[in-house]
Amino acid sequence: MLSSASAEVVRATLPVVGAAIDDITPVFYRRLFAAHPELERDLFNRGNQAQGEQQRALAGAIAAYATLLVAEGGPEPREVLPRIAHKHASLGITAEQYPIVHDHLFAAIVDVFGEAVTPQVASAWDEVYWHMANTLIGMEKALYADAGVAPGQVWRTLVVRHRTQESPDTVSFVLASTDGTPLPPARPGQYVSVAVRLPDGARQIRQYSLTRVPEASAVGITVKAVPAGRIGNAIAPAGEVSNFLHAEVFEGDMLEVSAPFGELALTERDAPLVLVSAGIGITPMIGFLRYLGRTGSGRRVVVLHADRSAAHHAHRAELADLVDELPGAVLHRWYEDLGTREAGSHLRSGLIDLAGIELPADADVYLCGPLPFMASVRRAAIERGIPADRIHYEVFGPDKSLESA
Repeated sequence: MLSSASAEVVRATLPVVGAAIDDITPVFYRRLFAAHPELERDLFNRGNQAQGEQQRALAGAIAAYATLLVAEGGPEPREVLPRIAHKHASLGITAEQYPIVHDHLFAAIVDVFGEAVTPQVASAWDEVYWHMANTLIGMEKALYADAGVAPGQVWRTLVVRHRTQESPDTVSFVLASTDGTPLPPARPGQYVSVAVRLPDGARQIRQYSLTRVPEASAVGITVKAVPAGRIGNAIAPAGEVSNFLHAEVFEGDMLEVSAPFGELALTERDAPLVLVSAGIGITPMIGFLRYLGRTGSGRRVVVLHADRSAAHHAHRAELADLVDELPGAVLHRWYEDLGTREAGSHLRSGLIDLAGIELPADADVYLCGPLPFMASVRRAAIERGIPADRIHYEVFGPDKSLESA
């Protein structure tokens, strides 16, 4: 924990620092990328940087950690870090990179606050940073050990064995080791990072859920092409990596792929499962269902999926087949456009609505899809009596919490 003196300073300055973090983080990233342009080019997601998403995520993480660190009787601060640690591990982040972040972050704080950053204030927030950094370093070291790799050494080259067009804007890839050697083990629900070298020379990295955990020295991922579009008042750029994979990667091509990481993994207990997804959020659910079928699971499974239409529903036929193979499993689908199909008890028009769906009270619920969708379903599930700690979700892109969405 923080020293008592530092805790008092942080508690007193947290409202001011927290309110200014959205001013601090852009300055931090400008400084960082000016000194280390290779980080923007080869490590950070340029799309998130362009939208300001990464800055807001960093601001939220630091503020949340500092708040918990000085709170009395609240949750452990490390509880906000596992998702970040898994993401860092999937990128190959090492302990040596934390001092670089520290130097530019504190220079940005001085730029914003000037003389208000007294030696006492600087020392207290320095203590916060290293408390958070060392906690993450320890978590990431454990994740690397579990993956059987040295810190940062997460990458290997895989060959594309199969490419399948799953819907107009999604393709799936089966990726295999080039020599038939086994791939690192993975838990259903985890993801891998994929790094590609773009035409301008940048090495950009994105994460994709495993639709199949390592089987016969191969894994599966599915990628949705992301067009440019408007998000609120901002113009979101087209997905650099997703569109590159769609246009340029085919059978026989090589991809740089990380070991599997991610905390969205099936619980070990035999409780019923409720799997809820929208759009490309179907991918970890396909991984779950493949695993349940392969292991002969007898768990009761309720699968709920929403999409624009049957034509846009990636893995549509496979999803139905996987559910049919599980005794006691049931599938409910919602399409915004039913076309000529007639609605029924398991096929509905519009958005997912938990009303009328039987949800086992002791179920573990898994969510994947757009953030507003997951936040809405989470609230509805809690209203139906599902405890919040049994609702698990995956967020790709900058780390965000459903509780505040």
